[in-house]
Amino acid sequence: MKSPDYPETRRESLVEEQFGKSVADPYRWLENDVRNDPQVADWVSRQNTVTRAHLDTLPQRDWFAQRIRALIDYERFGVPVKAGGRYFYARNAGLQNQAQLFVRHGLQGASRLLLDPNGWAADGATALDAWKPSASGKRLLFSVQDGGSDWRMLRVLDVDSGERLSDEIKWAKFTDLAWIGEDGFLYSRFPEPEQGTAFQGRNYDHAVYYHRLGTEQEADELVFATPEQREMNHAAEVTPDGRYVVIRSSTGTDARYQVRVIDLTERERDGWKLRTLVSDLAHDWQLVANVGTKLWFVTNKGAPRYRLMTIDLAEGEPEFAEVVGERKELLERATIIGDYLVLNYLKDASSHAEVVSLDGKSVHTLGLNGLGTASGFEGKPGDPETFYAYSSFNQPAAIYRMDIATGQSEPFAEPELKFDPEAYLVEQRFYRSKDGTRVPLFIVRSKAAAEAGLAQPTLLYGYGGFDIALTPGYSAVRMAWLEAGGAFAMANLRGGGEYGKDWHDAGRLANKQNVFDDFIAAGEYLIAQGITPEGGLSIQGGSNGGLLVGAVVNQRPDLFAAANAQVGVMDMLRFDRFTAGRYWVDDYGYPEREADFRVLLAYSPYHNIRSGVDYPAVLVTTADTDDRVVPGHSFKYTAALQHADAGDKPHLIRVETRAGHGSGKPTDKVIEEGADILSFLAYWSGLQVPSFSSAEVAEARR
Repeated sequence: MKSPDYPETRRESLVEEQFGKSVADPYRWLENDVRNDPQVADWVSRQNTVTRAHLDTLPQRDWFAQRIRALIDYERFGVPVKAGGRYFYARNAGLQNQAQLFVRHGLQGASRLLLDPNGWAADGATALDAWKPSASGKRLLFSVQDGGSDWRMLRVLDVDSGERLSDEIKWAKFTDLAWIGEDGFLYSRFPEPEQGTAFQGRNYDHAVYYHRLGTEQEADELVFATPEQREMNHAAEVTPDGRYVVIRSSTGTDARYQVRVIDLTERERDGWKLRTLVSDLAHDWQLVANVGTKLWFVTNKGAPRYRLMTIDLAEGEPEFAEVVGERKELLERATIIGDYLVLNYLKDASSHAEVVSLDGKSVHTLGLNGLGTASGFEGKPGDPETFYAYSSFNQPAAIYRMDIATGQSEPFAEPELKFDPEAYLVEQRFYRSKDGTRVPLFIVRSKAAAEAGLAQPTLLYGYGGFDIALTPGYSAVRMAWLEAGGAFAMANLRGGGEYGKDWHDAGRLANKQNVFDDFIAAGEYLIAQGITPEGGLSIQGGSNGGLLVGAVVNQRPDLFAAANAQVGVMDMLRFDRFTAGRYWVDDYGYPEREADFRVLLAYSPYHNIRSGVDYPAVLVTTADTDDRVVPGHSFKYTAALQHADAGDKPHLIRVETRAGHGSGKPTDKVIEEGADILSFLAYWSGLQVPSFSSAEVAEARR
C-alpha cells in the first residue's frame, strides 16, 4: 500500500538555547488550543481526512467494528454501594453510550432507575462520573463529566422523588465527594479559570469547600486551602460514622501526603478546626475507617510495600501503632466491614484478598480464581456484607456479595459471555530486562495456538509510571484481537506500582530509561520464545504509555511492525506548562533543572525522531478535549514524524472530537476507535481476520 500524502504542516525557525544545547521547536504553534485557533483546527481537519481515508481502506476494519460491537453488547454492572437500606449500582444494558444508575430498596427489592446520562447530550459524550449517597440513602451527590474533560459539575438528587435539587457546583476537579450529615457536603475545586484557559491553563490554588444544600455556590464555606503553597492539592473524606473529616494534601503525583483531621462533634464550638496528624510530605497515608476515636490507615511509612496502622485521637499526643506489618505482597488497600478488616493484596500484579480481625489476626482468605483483579469491598463497621468485582483477560467483571462473618461469596450479577473463556490461555511469565531485572509479563492467546506452538501477531501493551499497577482485566477490544487470531501481552514495567516504592523508583526520573529497556526486552522475549513472528509485533500505550511507545519506537524502530501511541506525553521539555502537567515532575523531573533536562532530552519522543531510518507504521490517537495531556503533544510529535525521512509506512494521527483523556468516553466512540486502531495494527503486523485469507492480506499490504 502506498504511503499517504501527508498534509502540509508549517515549520517555524524556533530554536532556543538550554544549558548549552540548541533545541528546535518548529511546531510550537500546534500547542494552541484547537477549539480557539482556526489554524490548528484546520491542521487537525486535514490530518483527520488523510487518516480516515487510510483507515477506511483497511480490509479488516469492518470485521473489527462488528466484532467489538458484539463483544461489548452484554449487561454490565458496577459494584453496589449500600446506604440506609438502599443499594445503589451502575448498569449498562450493553450498547448504551453511558451506564445508568439504579437503586434497590433492600437487596431483593425492585430496581428503579435514578439517573440516565444517555439523555444528557446528543452525542452521548456527557457522563455520570462519581456518585455518593448520603448516610440515610435519601440524597445522592454526583459529578458530571462533559466531553471527557477533567472538570466536573456537582449536582444533588432526591432519591425518593427522583428530582434534582437546585444545587450546582462548577469548576470542581480532582475532588472526592464527602457528605456532612444530610444537609451538605465537602468538595475540592480550583478558582474559575480566565476566559479561554480552561483546557490548557495550569492548575493552582486547589481548596476544600463546604456546600450547604439549598444555597448558592458563592456562599460556600472555605474549609481548607494553602495560599502560601499554591501548588498543593487537597482532598477531603468523611469517616463512615460521620464523625471525622480527614484532609490529605499533596503537591504532585507521588503518594506523599500531609494529613489533617477535623472532629465534627466539636464543629459547632470550634468551626472547621484542623488537627495535624502528619506534617511531612514523605509517605502515603490512605484512610481506611474509624471505630470511635481510633483511625486506621494504610501507609508505606517504614514499609515500601505498605502496612496497616492505627492512631487513637483520644490520646493526648497520639502515635501510630502497627496492626498488620509489611509482607512480600503489596497491600493495595483495606476496608473495615462489620467487625473485620478486608485487606487487598497484589502478588505479581494479580489480586489476593484476606479477612482479618481488627487486631490484625487472620480469619480467612478469599479464594479468587486464577490470575485476575478484585476490586470493591466497600462498606463500613457494622455491615454484615460487602460486594466486590472480579475480572481477568478472559473474564468480564462479575459482581459478588460476600458475607463478612463467614467469608462465603455468592453471585450478585454475572455477565452472559459471547465467547468461550476456556478457549484462551492466560499465563504469567517472567523475563530478564537489559540489566538483568526480572520483569512480569502476562500473555493471553488461544489454547489451540499455544498447544500447536504457533507464532501469532502480538499486541504488546505497557505503561510503566506514576506508581500505577497494570493488572488483568477484560476488554472487548482486546478480545476482538484475540478472536482474530492475535495474541495479547501486557508487561509490568518498572516505574509502575506492582511491587511498591522500589519498583516505582527504579523507573522514574534518572531511571526512566529502565522502563523503555523493560518494554524492548519484552518484545524481544516474545519473538525469541516463538509467541510472535518476526515482523508481527505491535505495541500500544496511553498517556505515560504513549510516551513509552514514542520513546521505544525512536530507540528500536526495527523491532516493531506497528505502534499506537494514545494521548501521549511527547514533548518532555514543555509538559509542565499545561493543566495538570506540573504534577508530573515527581516522575519526570523539572525541565528547567540541568540534570533533569539532559535526561528528558535524551528520550523525549518529539526531539529524538531519527531521519533516514525505517520506522514502523504509527497511529497516534488523541482528542480535542483532553485537558490532562493536552493534544498539542500528539500534534507536534506527528508533524515531526511526518516531516522526517522515516520510511514508507504510514505515520498518521486520529483526533477524536468531544473526548478527553479516556474516562467518560461513550460506547459508540469506543467501538469506532477500537476498530480503527486494531485494523491499523492488524494490517501492518500481518494479522488476518477470519473472513480474510493470508493471501488477501499480503496482497493488500503490497
